[in-house]
Amino acid sequence: MKLAKNLERLGTESAFKILAEAKKLEIEGKKIIHLGIGQPDFKTPEHIVEATKKALDDGHHGYVLSNGIVECRQAVCRKIKSLYNKDIDPERVIIMPGGKPVMYYAISLFGEPGAEIIYPDPGFPIYESMINYTGAKPVPINMLDTKDFSINPEKILSLINEKTRLLIINNPNNPTGAFTEKNKIDELAEGLKKFPHVAILSDEIYSRQIFDKKKMPTFFNYTNLYDRLIVLDGWSKAYSMTGWRLGWSVWPESLIENVNKFCINNHSCVNAAVQFGGISALDGSDDFIKMVLKEFTDRRKIIFEGLNSIKGIECSLPGGAFYAFPKVINTGMNGEEFAKKCLHEAGVAIVPGTAFGKKATDYVRFSFASSKDNISKALENIKKMLV
Repeated sequence: MKLAKNLERLGTESAFKILAEAKKLEIEGKKIIHLGIGQPDFKTPEHIVEATKKALDDGHHGYVLSNGIVECRQAVCRKIKSLYNKDIDPERVIIMPGGKPVMYYAISLFGEPGAEIIYPDPGFPIYESMINYTGAKPVPINMLDTKDFSINPEKILSLINEKTRLLIINNPNNPTGAFTEKNKIDELAEGLKKFPHVAILSDEIYSRQIFDKKKMPTFFNYTNLYDRLIVLDGWSKAYSMTGWRLGWSVWPESLIENVNKFCINNHSCVNAAVQFGGISALDGSDDFIKMVLKEFTDRRKIIFEGLNSIKGIECSLPGGAFYAFPKVINTGMNGEEFAKKCLHEAGVAIVPGTAFGKKATDYVRFSFASSKDNISKALENIKKMLV
């Protein structure tokens, strides 16, 4: 069989490869602490599960609209209104089977040979993978330029030229756990006024995991950008619904028809019953989100202090999401060597920084979406490993 050449440009997500390797070691009898995969360790709230069961009992078994049932799109708009006091037309909302299709479709809309797309590096690996796949030129934003890995508006704006089609922003950031505050996002949005040909994909999937009572500086704040703004968010991280494969997105009116074509060609529509679970999540209490954030705050303290207490490791304080991104080069190992040693000798699964971009050779990512006991034990094992 002769395969298409562009498959050679398609990347992957290494966190899943590390998970598979860790599972194999477990089968062989080795005890592994999983701090690799970005998945909250809480069960989906019961009222969401019950709403989905009810939808099945009520007969919601068939195809629905490619952009999502209207009730779910309206629930998204209600949530945006309650969180950010912005009115969004439900016709601009498209329900997706997770967040990745939003990236896939947005990058496919703008990416082709001769085009340039700006993305964070280190960043979620699917950004660069999809840019390469389309034949566009990936233009990395060096997120390691700032001590806390936050967004540098001046640096980003300097990367834009006449070939730039799309700018991808992720705040809070995966893998660094960085959170960029509103003053810098304001500066970036103001600067983008000079480049009306550039679309913006704002990945806000970690918008409900922000520490120290800080508020999300959403791109919904900038109504003057709505004609070229794509916002990605969803249920996976906020409501512990990673396996449900349910996300939402907001698009400029001018792109809706083309995005619906992608939906129809690719996945037809999102599972009908699951969308009713999504409605229950958005319209329900935020008590679960508050409880989880409190728990993540405690875990952040343990992992931040614990990593910095280990000789040769330097870690900045995560401002959002549930990741720590320490520099480990002073242990005498680069990130890949350190991650491999942690897995096979300390029994701790983490992800090397290079899984998120070529620049992060000296770093690794820890997910603290695991219990406090697991985190403490993992740190203890790593400390012993380095003695």
